[in-house]
Amino acid sequence: MKRMSERKHVVILGGGITGLAAAFYVQKYAKETREPLTFTLLESSNRLGGKIETIQENGFVIERGPDSYLARKTVMTDLAKEVGLENDLVSNETGQAYILHNMKLHPIPEGAVMGVPTKVMPFMFTPLFSIFGKARASFDLVLPKRADSSKDISVGHFFRRRLGDEVVDRLIEPLLSGIYAGKIDQLSLQSTFPQFIETEKKHRSLILGMKSSQPKPVKAQKAGKKKGAFLTFKNGLSSFVDALAQSLPDTSIKMGAKAESVVRFEDGTYSIKMEDGSVLSADHVIVTTPYAVTKKLFDEKLFPAHFHKTKPTSVATVAMEFNEDEVSFSLDGTGFVIAKSEKTSITACTWTSRKWPHTTPKGKVLLRCYVGRAEDQGIVHESDEVILDKVLNDLKKIMGVDTRPDKYYVSRMIDSMPQYEVDHKEYVKELRATFENVFPGVHFAGAPYDGVGLPDCVNSAKKAVESLLTK
Repeated sequence: MKRMSERKHVVILGGGITGLAAAFYVQKYAKETREPLTFTLLESSNRLGGKIETIQENGFVIERGPDSYLARKTVMTDLAKEVGLENDLVSNETGQAYILHNMKLHPIPEGAVMGVPTKVMPFMFTPLFSIFGKARASFDLVLPKRADSSKDISVGHFFRRRLGDEVVDRLIEPLLSGIYAGKIDQLSLQSTFPQFIETEKKHRSLILGMKSSQPKPVKAQKAGKKKGAFLTFKNGLSSFVDALAQSLPDTSIKMGAKAESVVRFEDGTYSIKMEDGSVLSADHVIVTTPYAVTKKLFDEKLFPAHFHKTKPTSVATVAMEFNEDEVSFSLDGTGFVIAKSEKTSITACTWTSRKWPHTTPKGKVLLRCYVGRAEDQGIVHESDEVILDKVLNDLKKIMGVDTRPDKYYVSRMIDSMPQYEVDHKEYVKELRATFENVFPGVHFAGAPYDGVGLPDCVNSAKKAVESLLTK
């Protein structure tokens, strides 16, 4: 690693998971290299963690934002270990998931991998699709691969060509678009699910490719339980935020500190003008703020014209506490997602007390419903009571829930889900190249660029710090 004794101070804008991770890695690398490197993290609000917020009361652990992360993205777990939370990690309980179609809950066909069928019989006998829809999906077995796989296309376009509209609209769209709360026919394939590009390249058929990629069955162990794909912390994701913050010097974090502009001087240093009129100097600036906020800090001409042309979507969650004898589950499983064609207010429901048993005291049930679609976000801005009434109306029709919760929490995430449209990666590359030339000490990290999942944000922060330390 190149020594950089002339680079003294890093200012990190934003105290969400990306900003906190960036601060941690700056501190870590400064210790490892013994460089006289300091940092200041600026957060405009009065709390850290961004979208992460956990409520703990009366034995419940309730997430108002994200509730977990993908275990296979190990950068998050590695960071959890570094801040001493390895023993607090909890894996989700596995179980049947469902799709709501024609106001009935249908089990997701066994062998469906992110919506792609890999087992013939469960797919052929599911009532989710018509005979025509099943026949159309089988064309994937004979269709040629795309001629130009290097060209980005939408997720919807890619899957519709290979598997047909029915499979996309009734299975793939509700499974995949919920991650981004976006329109599947506008989402960039390269930036959201690039593994499918590689599957088509290597195997031509998605069905054959996904089938061959599945682990071979092994003899059942005595413990016998399938391990969940997600991880969280026994005291909620906010405990991870707290652990990260506690690993940093108090003097390095400034709350209620809103940056207004970033200016570069001739000597290569930067001046960050604050809303209260104060000014901070920096050798490097790591920007982790939402894209709309970031654009206001610099000359707008520096940003690609069509980058993030679609406004981030707004969603809301409704967490509800019930007594166990008031909510009867006729189905075994962990929750359901909803096909876009259904006339419901909710888009999905997690049976949290089953998926994450540690979150709920004995004798209680915790349900978490999601509202807000890319094409209709009006419900997110309704009052808490109106949202609850619409959610309960749906749950009565779908699950037979005929009682009001003992307590509920409506959590709104306004303009919180960046939309990765086609050619997103090219726009990110263009943006970073422009700033490398004009503002070489400014580094962008976080959900607007490198992935919206928590591990993606942590990894983006890590790469930003590595970039500034090795130049």
